[in-house]
Amino acid sequence: MCKIHGGQDVAAAGLDVTHGREILPGNVIPRHYDITLEPDFKTLTYNGTILIDLDVVEDSTSISVNTLELEIHTTKISSGTETISSNPTLAFDEANQTTKITFEKSLSKGSKAQMYMKFTGQLNDKMAGFYRSTYKNADGSESILATTQMEATDARRAFPCFDEPALKAEFTITLIADKHLTCLSNMDVASTTGVVSEMTNSLKNSVKFNRSPKMSTYLVAFIVGELNYIETKEFRVPVRVYAPPNQDIEHGRFSLELAAKTLAFYEKTFDSEFPLPKMDMVAIPDFAAGAMENWGLITYRVVDVLFDEKTSGASTKERVAEVVQHELAHQWFGNLVTMDFWDGLWLNEGFATWMSWYSCNIFYPEWKVWQSYVTDTLQGALSLDSLRSSHPIEVPVKRADEVNQIFDAISYSKGSCVLRMISKHLGEDVFMEGIRRYLKKHAYGNTQTVDLWAALSDASGKDLKETMDIWTKHIGYPVLTVTENEGDNTVHVKQNRFLRTADVKPEEDKVIYPVFLGMRTKDGINEDIVLDKREDSFPVKDLDFFKLNADHSGIYRTSYTPARLEKLGKAAKDGLLSVEDRAGMIADAGALAASGYQKTSGVLNLLKGFDSEKEFVVWNEIISRLGAVQGAWMFEDKKVRDGLESFQRDLVSEKSHKAGWEFKDTDDHIEQQFKGMLFGSAGMSGDETCKKAAKEMFAKFAAGDKSAIHPNIRGSVFGMALKYGGKEEYDTILATYRESKNADERNTALRSLGRAKDPELIKRTIALPFSGEVKEQDVYLPISALRTHPEGIEALFSWMTENFEVLQQKFPAGLSMLGSIVSICTSSFTSQKDLDRVHKFFEGKSTKGFDQSLAQSSDAIRAKAAWLERDRKDVADWVANYQGKGVKSEL
Repeated sequence: MCKIHGGQDVAAAGLDVTHGREILPGNVIPRHYDITLEPDFKTLTYNGTILIDLDVVEDSTSISVNTLELEIHTTKISSGTETISSNPTLAFDEANQTTKITFEKSLSKGSKAQMYMKFTGQLNDKMAGFYRSTYKNADGSESILATTQMEATDARRAFPCFDEPALKAEFTITLIADKHLTCLSNMDVASTTGVVSEMTNSLKNSVKFNRSPKMSTYLVAFIVGELNYIETKEFRVPVRVYAPPNQDIEHGRFSLELAAKTLAFYEKTFDSEFPLPKMDMVAIPDFAAGAMENWGLITYRVVDVLFDEKTSGASTKERVAEVVQHELAHQWFGNLVTMDFWDGLWLNEGFATWMSWYSCNIFYPEWKVWQSYVTDTLQGALSLDSLRSSHPIEVPVKRADEVNQIFDAISYSKGSCVLRMISKHLGEDVFMEGIRRYLKKHAYGNTQTVDLWAALSDASGKDLKETMDIWTKHIGYPVLTVTENEGDNTVHVKQNRFLRTADVKPEEDKVIYPVFLGMRTKDGINEDIVLDKREDSFPVKDLDFFKLNADHSGIYRTSYTPARLEKLGKAAKDGLLSVEDRAGMIADAGALAASGYQKTSGVLNLLKGFDSEKEFVVWNEIISRLGAVQGAWMFEDKKVRDGLESFQRDLVSEKSHKAGWEFKDTDDHIEQQFKGMLFGSAGMSGDETCKKAAKEMFAKFAAGDKSAIHPNIRGSVFGMALKYGGKEEYDTILATYRESKNADERNTALRSLGRAKDPELIKRTIALPFSGEVKEQDVYLPISALRTHPEGIEALFSWMTENFEVLQQKFPAGLSMLGSIVSICTSSFTSQKDLDRVHKFFEGKSTKGFDQSLAQSSDAIRAKAAWLERDRKDVADWVANYQGKGVKSEL
C-alpha cells in the first residue's frame, strides 16, 4: 500500500494541487448551507440532511466535498427548477477525506446550483466533529451531551462540506431533539415547532436557528443536551454561561461577568460591533483543547470556564480569565477576519494570545501580567524555537492531517511575541489603529499575513513587510553577543542563530534578523535602535550601565561578558532593572548555559546572587532555571542531584518560612501565588518545616476536613504527601480524584499521582489512562508527574511502547493528543543511548500526525546529552565546593 499521496492520486480524489496545497477544486463556491440534524442518544448516531447553495464558477460535471465517517444515502444536484442528477456517482477517498460527486449533465459557468444530501453519522467519542460527551449525575447514572469541535478540519466529520477556511458561507441550522433538551448553535433561535421524529417516531422539538453571517466551516457549532444557564444583560446582547446539571452553574459567574465587560471593551478597542445576536459559553465535560472560539457559541473544558473562588487558587483564576479573553478576542480575530489557509493560523492564535494579556492587564493591573508574559509566553516560544525541528510562524501546510501539529508554542506564543515586539516598536496606540484598519478592511473575508503588515504600515507610516517577513517566514531567532569598547564608548553587537543543541551549521546561520535592541540606560529606553546586519556598534553615553532588550519584548537571547553580567547583577540590586529585565536576564543566562555559551556553574552562582530578590516573577524564573538543570541531571550521580536539591532548599526555605503558608483575604493575587510557590519549592526540596506543615494539613484533609489545605498549595501538599509518603497517602489522593465534586481539585489530585516513586504505585498510576475512569481528554494528567523522577521516566517509555497500538487506535493521527503523549513519554530522557532506544522503537512505524512532536522530543534529548557532556564535571565541582547554610557538601 502506498503511503505517500502523489499529485496523481490526489487529483483523482478531486483535489486541487496547483499551489502546493491539497485543496478542493474551485469549480463551485458554497454560499449557504441549510443543515438539519437529529441525534439519537440511544444508538449514538444522528440523521442529517443538507442543502448547499452553490455558485458555479466553471462548467462542471463533478463536485468534490469533504466528508469523513459519514454514510451518504441520497444525493441530488439541481439548478434552478431543473434536476441535473438525482442519482450521481459518488467516490469516497478516505486518505484525502473527500467525496467526489460525478454527473452526466453539465452545470454551466455562471449559474446557481443546489446540492442536497441525506446522510447519517456517528456521535463519536473522539472529541472531534459531532461527538458525545458524558457526565455522571448525582445518583451515579451517566448522561450524554452531543457537542461539536470542528477546528481544524473536522466539520467534515459532522456534515458534508467545503471544509476550508477561505470557503466562507452562511449557515442555517436546525436541530431535532427531545423536548426536555436544550439546543444551541452559533445564532439565536428563530422558531421551535413540534415534529414527529423519523428516528424514534416520537414527538420532538425542531429548533431552527437564524441565518448566520458569512463564516468558515471550522467555526460552526451546535449542542444538544441537558443544560442549566446563567445570564447577564450587562452587554448590548445577552451573554450566557451554560453547564450540564452535575456542575454548579453559579461557578460560571466570574466568566459570565468578565465576558460581558470584555465584549464591551473589545467593541470599543477595535471600533467594531460584535455582529451576532448573543454570546453563549458552554462547559463541556469532554473537550480535547482548552476552549474553542465558535462564533457566538464558545465551548470550554469545565476547568477553563467554571471557577469557584472558595476552592480554587489565584493561578486558576488567572488561567480562566486569560482563556475567556483569548476566545472572545477570536470573535474578531479569526471569526470576523479569518486566515485564508492554515499556514496563517498564527494570525488567529498569536493575536488572541497577545490580546488576552493586553486586556487582562487593563482589567486586572494588579496581576502584572506583562511581567509573567516574559517568563511564560516568551520563554515557551524561545524554548521550542531553539530546536532545529521547530517551524516558522507562517508554516507551509499542505494537507489536512498536518494542521493539528502547528497548534503549538510557535503559532500561539512566538506569534504573540512578534506582535508584542512590533507593538512596543510602533507604540500601542499606533499598533491598535493598524488593527482597527485591518478589521474594517477585511471584515467577513480572509487574509494573509501580508494584509496585517499592510494595515500596520498604513497606520504607522513605516514599511514593515520586509522587516516582519523575516520574523514570520523563518525558523528560529538569534543570540546577540555583546562586547564593549571603552575607547570610544560603544557597544558591539553580533547576531548568530541560536540552537539549544549548540551545533549550528554555517548554512543554518544565513538569516539576518532585524533586531529591535531596546537599549536601557540611565536616560531611559531607546526603542529606535535596530540591528539589521550581522554585527554593528552603537554609541552609549555611559558604559557604566546599559542593558539590551529592555523589558524583554525582543525575540532573542543576549550573551554578555562575565564582567558585564556581574555589573548587571549589581544593577538589579540597585533597582536599575525592571522585574521583566531581571527575570529575562536569568532566563537568558540559563538558556545560554544549557547551549554552551556559558558554564552552568556561572548560572548557579548568578542565581545565588539573587538572594535579596523580592519579586514573584523573578523567583519563578530562578526556580524554573534550577529545575532545568535538575531535569538534565536527572540520571546523574545521586550526590550531585542531592547537592542541587539542597541548593534549591537553601535558596527558598528562609523566604518560605518568612512568607508563611497561611492565606488571608488581604493577600493580593501575586502574593498568594508567591507564598504558594515558595512553600512548594521548599517542601519538595526537603525543607523539614514545610514538610511537617504539609503533613499536618494532609492528615486533617484525609480525616475529612476538606478546608485544611488551601487551594493555592493543594498541588504542593499532594506532591509532598506522595514524594515522602506511601500507599496510604496515594489512596487518599486517588479517592479525592474519584469523589471530589470540584473539577480543579480532581485535576490537581490526578496530576499529582505520578510523583509517587514506589514501583507498585507507579504501576497503579500508569494503569489509570486506560482504566475507564479517566476521561480521554485527561489521559496525560496522571502520567505527566512521572517525569519528575528517573523511575517514572523509564516507566512512561515502557508504557508507551507496550501500548502503542492501543494509543494509535484511541487517538487518530490527525488529532493532537497522540503527539502530546509521545512527547511526554520520551522527552525527559537525557542521553544518546536513550535517544537511540526511542528511534529504534519508531523505526519502520508510521509517525504521521506526530512526526513533529517526535522530532522536537529527540532534539530536546540531544540538547541535554550535549549539555551534560560539556558541564558534567563543572556542576559536580560546583556542588562539591558549594557551602550552603554553613555546611560543606560531602562530595
